[in-house]
Amino acid sequence: MTLMQKFLGAAAALALTTGAAIAEPALIYDLGGKFDKSFNEAAFNGAERFASESGGGYKDIELQSEAQREQALRRFAEAGFNPVVTTGFSIASILGEVAKDYPDTKFVNIDGWLPEVPANVQLIGFQEHQGSYLVGMLAAMSSKSGTIGFIGGMDIPLIRHFGCGYAQGAKAINPDIKIVANMTGTTPSAWNDPVKGSELTKAQISQGADVIYAAAGGTGVGVLQTAADEDILSIGVDSNQNHMHPGKVLTSMLKRVDVAVFNAMNAGADLQTGGFTTLGLAEDGVGWAYDDNNAPLITDDMKSAVEDARAKIISGDLDVVAYYANDSCPAHDF
Repeated sequence: MTLMQKFLGAAAALALTTGAAIAEPALIYDLGGKFDKSFNEAAFNGAERFASESGGGYKDIELQSEAQREQALRRFAEAGFNPVVTTGFSIASILGEVAKDYPDTKFVNIDGWLPEVPANVQLIGFQEHQGSYLVGMLAAMSSKSGTIGFIGGMDIPLIRHFGCGYAQGAKAINPDIKIVANMTGTTPSAWNDPVKGSELTKAQISQGADVIYAAAGGTGVGVLQTAADEDILSIGVDSNQNHMHPGKVLTSMLKRVDVAVFNAMNAGADLQTGGFTTLGLAEDGVGWAYDDNNAPLITDDMKSAVEDARAKIISGDLDVVAYYANDSCPAHDF
């Protein structure tokens, strides 16, 4: 019996013996671990905020393999947890099928897509290219070599979407800037390979990159560490990672997974399902991090330029092209 089976079995037993009088929410993390300092950790922070502000509780589980996804969904639903919040696109198709068997349970998936959304499912996505555009501007304004880098995790359209916005923002500042891009891999293990992230960082540095954006989950920890060791700048993702290497992380592209999780858990029985919600700059779903850790790296002119672009994107005066629009990027060969 795996640790997950023991945990979920105990959770189910507890809910059944108590009659599940009060439905608590549950959270299933994507592969890579709860404390990946990025995507999953942002989800955890949202759940912790819910617990703190509501005084309630929640259950969560870290999956060890792809095969455990369906089991976790069914165990939580059968135990009476509601809503069941899931993170990562990989679980979406399984959730779409499982949800049909539990019509009284509400499910949420962050980052996934389904051709038909069941009535008890809410999908939440983000305008990652909008936030990436802003950090791309900062990268170009900070680069002294005229070459910047992008390291993605698993090679999927979602990560190319990040890279596409980044390239557009950089080229808006310097049309001649060179962008070196690499993906870590083609399987879920690409999200949790800091050694490979370090290797790719060194390779990009050898090509002249002096600012590197990591959109790679736990793999990005290796990117940020190596960039700091090699005395170049990095850009974090999802969570605010500025504190990891103060003065060496130029900024972080914030993807407010924490807000999405908090809102879903807080809504509880009132959660609206049966559709798709997208969070962008206008909804504070994405953005860039500015704090004491990176303030010395951001001049007033840089900050002003980025905030001006942010306002124009929100108003519609500046259109950042989505990679999804035609499976290509107008600013770079992603």
